[in-house]
Amino acid sequence: MANPWAGEVALVVDGQEHICKLTLGALAELEAALGAGSVLEVAQRFESGAFATRDILAVLVAGLRGGGWQGTAEALLGAEIAGGPVGAAKVAAELLARAFGAGPDTGAGDG
Repeated sequence: MANPWAGEVALVVDGQEHICKLTLGALAELEAALGAGSVLEVAQRFESGAFATRDILAVLVAGLRGGGWQGTAEALLGAEIAGGPVGAAKVAAELLARAFGAGPDTGAGDG
């Protein structure tokens, strides 16, 4: 079960729950994957609604890796994510919010 106070968010992939967390290493990987100047730039994309599906995928992969997952972005492309694209976007947004200190009471991604 995810611990929201530790910045964790649950993501169900192919029927299996995984814990996601944006660690410092995961955030660095995220910046590199998206060619962003900073992780704040990535967060601003989500806040403004100007994010792309590749942004969602990159945040999820980084979060999964921060939680100990050893998979690849390619593996996630063919996976069934609980909640579909909307559920994936909610988890990605929640990961970014928790990485920057937002409280766990937002309700997204606790599945």
